[in-house]
Amino acid sequence: MNSTDHALAYPEPPASPLWHHHGAKARPLTEAEKKRNRELLVLAQYTPRPRSPRTTETPAEAS
Repeated sequence: MNSTDHALAYPEPPASPLWHHHGAKARPLTEAEKKRNRELLVLAQYTPRPRSPRTTETPAEAS
């Protein structure tokens, strides 16, 4: 294997500035916000996703 085989075909982009954590810390969540987040999490875990409506035709009948 050549030493150049591991080189990327293009340079890697610089890291996002959002990745750099310096400066003010995020404010802590209030109890009401925590409660709402818990409720939304429970709903997201147990609510079935809406299904797209199915046609009764077979693909052969549709064409």
